[in-house]
Formats: sequence, C-alpha cells, structure tokens
Amino acid sequence: MSHAAPSSSKRRGLASRLVVAAIALTGFAALAWADVVGVGGTPPMSWLLPVAVAAAGGCGLEAVRLAATRGLRLDGRVVSVGATAIAAAPALAAWIPAADAAPLATLGWAAAACGLVIVVVFAVEVARYAPGDGGLERVAGHIAAVVAIGLPLSFMVGLRLLAAGPTRTLAPLCGLVPIVSLIAVVKAGDVAAYIVGTLIGRHRMAPQLSPGKTWEGAAGSLAASVAVAWLVIGRGGFPSAPLGGWAVYGLLVGLAGMLGDLSESLVKRECGAKDSGQSLGGMGGFLDFVDSLLLAAPVAWMLWAAG
Repeated sequence: MSHAAPSSSKRRGLASRLVVAAIALTGFAALAWADVVGVGGTPPMSWLLPVAVAAAGGCGLEAVRLAATRGLRLDGRVVSVGATAIAAAPALAAWIPAADAAPLATLGWAAAACGLVIVVVFAVEVARYAPGDGGLERVAGHIAAVVAIGLPLSFMVGLRLLAAGPTRTLAPLCGLVPIVSLIAVVKAGDVAAYIVGTLIGRHRMAPQLSPGKTWEGAAGSLAASVAVAWLVIGRGGFPSAPLGGWAVYGLLVGLAGMLGDLSESLVKRECGAKDSGQSLGGMGGFLDFVDSLLLAAPVAWMLWAAG
C-alpha cells in the first residue's frame, strides 16, 4: 500500500525539530569537550554542570505551570531549586577528593539532597499551614515534581563522573563515553521515531495517550538506538563496556527513552497541554526535550556501573 506524502506543515515541523536538536547537541558536544580537556584548569563537571542546572530549573518551572492547570499550586522556587540541588549533588564527587569512590558513593550525594529537599518541603508547608488549604496535596506535588526531575538528571551527572577501567578510577575521560552514549542513543531514537512515523507510520501505538506515535516509528527508534550504541560503544575503543554490551544497552536504553516520552505525554494529556512550554522553539519546552532522557538515564547508569 502506498503512503501519502507528508504535509508541508509536517515537513516544516520535522525541519524545525532537526535544526533545534542539531544546535542543542552541537552545543552539548562543545561543552563536553571543554569538560573533558579541563579548559581553564577546571575539574570535571565545571562545563557541563550549568547544562544540568538549566535543565533542572527549566523543567521545574514547566512542571509548576502544568500542575496549575490541575488546580495544584506549587512553589516554583521550591521545585526548581530542589530539582537543581538533587541533579547537581553528584558533582561534589569531582570536587571533594574523599568522594572519588564507587559509583554508588557518587549518587549518594543525590540521595542526601533528596532527603534535605523533602525536609524543606515539609518545613515550608508546616510554616504556612491553614486548614483546608490543600497542604497535603502540595507536599505530594512538590516531592513528586522535585524527585521526578532532579533524581533522573542526577544519574546523568553520575554518568559523566562514572569510574571506569580495571582500577575503577575517576579519570577525566572516563565518563565521557557513558554520557555521550546516553544522549546519542536516546536522541537518535527520538529523531528516527519522528521521521519514520511521519513518513510511513500507520499503526498507532498509544492512540489514547499520544495519537502521533506509531509502531513503525517505535521500530525505527529502536533500530536507530541500537545502531548508534554500536557506533559509540562497539566502535569507540573505550576500555569498559556496559553490562550486556552495546546491543543490550541500545535496546534497553532505547526502550526506556520511549517510555519517558510516553510518560510525559501522559502528564501533558492529563493537564490538557500540547507542549510543556515554548522555551526551545520547535522542540517545545525543556521537559519536551529531556523527557526521554529522564527515564533512560537511570537505566544507562545501572548498565555502565555494572559493566
């Protein structure tokens, strides 16, 4: 059966997404290079940490706006600062000599930040409590938003700082391939899903949740994710490899990325929003750009840490 040619609006949308994605990924690659070589004599994460901070803060503000559509009033300062604190906490492993240890020790800083943020959330609500004011709902909303954004981003920071090699040392180059592999695998899957789904997609994967996503697009996404995993990991010459090798990594991280995309679709559908924001032009908001990375990052980290 032949397929109708994509409409001009779809072609413009595809072009816009590709341009924004190319600019964003090129900028990230430049910052990653500066981070690895230590431009200016800086320690690891000095150049990439601002990216994590911007992502956490932007996602936090968008989460507050989405919650408002459901009548839940969250404090943007609490969500943004809390998510940023959790996301940035593992960077302490690069700046405190005693913290240069096992991968779990690095993410222990994120766990500590989670605990402190929960304390702050309860303290804020206790201080301004009024009967019937929805304090319990706000506590749950604040904690859910902060943890759902900050904790996955902390795994991305943890990937950059992942110890590798026979001695499990925190050399500057160690975390470059893990973090690049995550972003390359997930974003290749995103782009492939959109292109394949736009060109030949017919069978809807989740019509009630995201009518534009198709099984053809999903197949293209996984194929692209595995191919990029082979290119980055299988052919990259890195001394370590994730658990199961590049094929398992590409498949599992690609699947987690698709789940992240669908999860944000669920949130937006419940909030009656098409995009989380317009901060990134054709790509929508911060959450629209990182949604697939948020659920893929913990999977990628666990595979690399166990490898």
